[in-house]
Amino acid sequence: MKLWFTKGVWKRKNIENKIKQLSFSDIKKIAVIRHAALGDMVLTRSFLIEARKAFPNAKITLSIVSNYTRGTPEDLVDRVHIVHGSDQKDVSLKNRYKRIKELGPQDIIFDLASTSRSTMTCLFNKATLKIGFPYRKIQAQLVFDIAIPRSDLIFEGCNILCMLNAFGVKTSYPHQYEMPGTPLQRDKPYIIYFIGASTPVRIWPSKNFTGLLKLMSQDYPNHDHLVLEGINKWETADKILAPLKDINNIGVINADTIDDTVSLLKGADLVVSNDTGVRHLAIVSETPTVGIMVDDPFRYWPRFDIHDIATSDENGPASVEQVRSCCINVLSKTSDLSK
Repeated sequence: MKLWFTKGVWKRKNIENKIKQLSFSDIKKIAVIRHAALGDMVLTRSFLIEARKAFPNAKITLSIVSNYTRGTPEDLVDRVHIVHGSDQKDVSLKNRYKRIKELGPQDIIFDLASTSRSTMTCLFNKATLKIGFPYRKIQAQLVFDIAIPRSDLIFEGCNILCMLNAFGVKTSYPHQYEMPGTPLQRDKPYIIYFIGASTPVRIWPSKNFTGLLKLMSQDYPNHDHLVLEGINKWETADKILAPLKDINNIGVINADTIDDTVSLLKGADLVVSNDTGVRHLAIVSETPTVGIMVDDPFRYWPRFDIHDIATSDENGPASVEQVRSCCINVLSKTSDLSK
């Protein structure tokens, strides 16, 4: 093995000498730390797929945190290691340390989280190489052998794959996700509008969603335009749909489990969504998306033809016309739709 860069990546002094003694086929144990919520969790699938190809003889352990287990890609790893999270505050420090140490010695640890818990997991477990993407150089110097530059202007899926690119691994583009699930079959083609978000500040105004639905139902009259609600009180569709009750191709649909949600998203011609885990589920389901972004718009925008984003500016949220234009742009590239 060797490093395939000259500048722009931090590396520990003389680390090349250690790497020269390794080969891809000799790597037997890899740990991938991803202490993250649903959206970031499912985006990890591309990294795991590429790591499996690069290190064919390695047993892959995925380290996650107990309060973020939804969407764990168990189908792509050999073992899941769960550290105590914020939902288990009564656990003693001794037992927390014990659980962290259960990750065990590794040939390579990839930290795809760069949180306090992931840092502790790196520090308390031995590895021949430790690789991460911390924002601060001091963290790189204390924890890692190689630190990849991390930017909010680059899709995070690309950032984490750079950890493999550093060793000369050619990763697929567009990214591969291999998300399990069967597309939902309905009598008519459909477009999904997810109106929820983890916090109210990330939600596009309800009047804007109302305006968008009205226009899109006219632009694409042969489609059903289905609003997917969230589980929180600020994620209900009543206010949005009340002015549209007389339009017969607009309605509500629910999905109670991740499997149901993936099936729904896989069957859609387009998913229009706030910046949420549901949008990321659509991305890994290889369904075209339009993301309505409030902040960090470029960090979660895969630059593939089937994805676009509408962004806020100094004057406020993205306009209805901006989002509509993005929808038309994506659909024109992905489908032969008769309006």
